Order: sequence, then structure tokens, then C-alpha cells
Amino acid sequence: MKLREEKVGDVLVVRVEEPRLDSNVSVEFKTELLRLVETEGERKILVDLQQVDYADSSGLGALLFGHRHARDHAGLLKLVHVHPKVRTLIDIAKLDDILETYDSEDAALKSF
Repeated sequence: MKLREEKVGDVLVVRVEEPRLDSNVSVEFKTELLRLVETEGERKILVDLQQVDYADSSGLGALLFGHRHARDHAGLLKLVHVHPKVRTLIDIAKLDDILETYDSEDAALKSF
């Protein structure tokens, strides 16, 4: 799985450089989120989904896992640049109250 990490102030921006967030990459993505929170001690994570134009239930599960794991360690995980198809899936799964999404990176960074 291709990810690029960038520290912006005290927020770690994780840029997903894959077109699909599905069962082929979800386990690796969950492992990476686990590492960031537990090993690296990151507490503010912004996942940039700009290049992701498709997600399935396992991809959403990975995002939800990251959100819950960050929260359990007194942290936050938020999303930015969510493709309309992915946003629709989030809405259908009724996760829009759990996963905070932002259209602009600036707004997302300020929300922390």
C-alpha cells in the first residue's frame, strides 16, 4: 500500500496514494494506523483520501478501526478530500456522525 506521511504542525497527514481502499489494502492500512498510534504516539491524524475514488466495507472498516484506535488512545482521526462515491458509502453505513470529513485540508487542520 502506498502512503505518504507529512507532519503539519502537530497533525500527521497520511496521504493515501491508492485509487482503491478495499480488501486488498485494508489489512495493511489498519496495521499502519495501529503503528502510528501505538508505536509512533501520533494523536492527531488526518487521512487524505484525495486519490481514493473507491472504497468497500473493508476499507470503511479500516478507517473506523483507525478512528476508534486513535480515540482509545486520547487521539483523533479525521478525513479530508473524500470522493463523493466514498462519502455516499459513509452516509449509507451511517458513519457520517462518527467519521469527521472535511473538503479542505486547511479546515481539517484547524479542526484539531
